[in-house]
Amino acid sequence: MSYEKVAQANQSIIIGAKQVIKSIKHGDALEVVVAENAERRITDKVLKAANDYDVPITFVESMKKLGEASGIDVGAAAVAINK
Repeated sequence: MSYEKVAQANQSIIIGAKQVIKSIKHGDALEVVVAENAERRITDKVLKAANDYDVPITFVESMKKLGEASGIDVGAAAVAINK
């Protein structure tokens, strides 16, 4: 389900933990999608920012599939769907 949501929002997504955190802090993120198999040291920062700014979080199983849904050839730990 969330992979499709990311693929459909292709024009308004931000890929990568650092950029997702910036998007959250600027108030642009409507939702954050986080891969469960990503390294915790990366995703913990994204989850904290999302919780601090009350941005909904959706978890998906695979970094690889999240990257593919985002239109990139590598895995993605986190993606923000922006306004």
